Amino acid sequence: MSNWTAEELHKLDRIDEIRVAGRRKDNSLRTLTIVWHVVVDGSLYVRSVRGSEGSWYKGVVRHHEGAISWDGTTREVNFIPDDSVDDQLDTAYLDKYGNGPDTRAIINATAKATTLRLEPR
Repeated sequence: MSNWTAEELHKLDRIDEIRVAGRRKDNSLRTLTIVWHVVVDGSLYVRSVRGSEGSWYKGVVRHHEGAISWDGTTREVNFIPDDSVDDQLDTAYLDKYGNGPDTRAIINATAKATTLRLEPR
């Protein structure tokens, strides 16, 4: 269950990019990496355009904890694998980012396999 505020979701839905970082074993954060994101049904989602080989993705799924940053705001999050709304996410990515090659890469099977729902901690 998402506990983002309505204001956070509104801002997140309107901006093009966020930065994500996984948490290391020593509890420090990895390097923040820019990713595309979408908001669907009150939840925030990301995918790795490089699939499971993406370095940021490897970092966040190691402990499923980390942080995101946008417009001067940083939130601690859990990264939860969730393919339950993949078709809606594809539509949301196309609506938000257009139908160019970058968007097609984020809605292909390789990227879909990395769908993560971000829940604030």
